[in-house]
Amino acid sequence: MPATDLSYVLVTGGAGFIGSHTVLELLNQGYNVVVVDNLCNSCEEPLHRIEKLARIERLPFHKVDLGDIDGLRAVFKQYNISSVIHFAALKAVGESVHKPLTYYRNNVAGTLNLLDVMIEFGVKDIVFSSSATVYKNDPEGRPFREDYSELGSNSPYGRTKLYMESIIRDVSDAESGWNAIMLRYFNPTGAHESGLMGEDPLQIPNNLMPYVSQVAVGKLDKVHVFGNDYNTRDGTGVRDYIHVMDLAEAHVVALKRLVEKRGYEIFNLGSGEGQSVLEMIEAMSVACGHKIPYVIDPRRSGDIDTIVCDPTRANKELGFQVTRNLEKMCQDLWRWQVNNPNGYNQ
Repeated sequence: MPATDLSYVLVTGGAGFIGSHTVLELLNQGYNVVVVDNLCNSCEEPLHRIEKLARIERLPFHKVDLGDIDGLRAVFKQYNISSVIHFAALKAVGESVHKPLTYYRNNVAGTLNLLDVMIEFGVKDIVFSSSATVYKNDPEGRPFREDYSELGSNSPYGRTKLYMESIIRDVSDAESGWNAIMLRYFNPTGAHESGLMGEDPLQIPNNLMPYVSQVAVGKLDKVHVFGNDYNTRDGTGVRDYIHVMDLAEAHVVALKRLVEKRGYEIFNLGSGEGQSVLEMIEAMSVACGHKIPYVIDPRRSGDIDTIVCDPTRANKELGFQVTRNLEKMCQDLWRWQVNNPNGYNQ
């Protein structure tokens, strides 16, 4: 039996970028949280900063890989877990093209273990961190809707997300009482407004904005723009960016919706507007007060022209809408980068 009668939300990958900001928001809204993370792409420091910002003495944390089913079981035995927010996954599109088996083994097999243990302990509520990469390229660049029929990602990473969605759906269909929300979010950026928490890639960043911010602070010499011959307004890829704190708030909204017992649902999370790579570099230049150098390189495997969401369903049914604009994303990101030029590793 669990050591406490308190009900906990289990957050897998809770030391990561989006996971840590969501954990903070959960605590701020009165939830009890337990974090599991294998720390392969993160560290414990954001958890200590969460404790400081949330003004709590200790955030329960267990270094557990989802491949370790016995370790996962031990966490479920120790805590009275009522629901799960599942972030834990490898997430680099380009890397997944070169290491597909690593991605399938980590992301898909880890999710199977998590669901097995949830079933064993009677936990049937889950919010899943999915991705816009489950959508195939639309030649017209139209906003993606949740019922868009062309699913099947251009990258192994995106396919793992699609498979994980499908597995959760099949489990939900097979056994009554499951409530699952898939959150397909677009491009998270920004940082906590305190400047104490943000994205901290352990190696050279795979995503655009942490790379741009490291160039802006002088840690890297120039931004590599992968391709300028896409079918977009300036030839560079267009993406829908969302502030990480908007995203964190959306996960709490989704968690609250689980109590309505609606079964399996999918929601896009984004602004509904797209910015090109060059436009993002310019917006960050404004935030940091100087020009950010860049160079045009060949296209990167797995990338597509335009990924922008139609946020209508999330607006209407989930009651979620973004509140932070591009300027706010860049300001908060710059504050984080200036205060933490070496990330959490000060």
